[in-house]
Amino acid sequence: QVQLVESGGGLVQAGGSLRLSCAASGSSGRTLSPYNMAWFRQAPGKEREFVAAIDWSGGTTYYTDSVKDRFTISRDNAKNTVYLQMNSLRPEDTAVYYCARSQTPFNSGIATMSGAYNYWGQGTQVTVSS
Repeated sequence: QVQLVESGGGLVQAGGSLRLSCAASGSSGRTLSPYNMAWFRQAPGKEREFVAAIDWSGGTTYYTDSVKDRFTISRDNAKNTVYLQMNSLRPEDTAVYYCARSQTPFNSGIATMSGAYNYWGQGTQVTVSS
């Protein structure tokens, strides 16, 4: 079993920055390193949407268009942690942010569909005021 715990959310003014963390733990030692990881978000009244993902090696990243050049996903496999650095935040970035782990290890392709991820955290609230 794997647990993902997000942290770092909060209230910030437009134009500000936040850094989200997602710490993985579980009975198996390799809870994060062989897997692609992603961040999704869900705003009130909207469906959960893909934000960013990083492959298991950390060499490839992918972002939804609305966050390109503002958000950066990274990972530290030694710490079993994934990060999402969010800069130039906008009110439309307000949402609950979730991290997720891919179903299969050593996957060369990065998925943007939620169905490709089978472990999810509880989410952390990000609120951007105008």
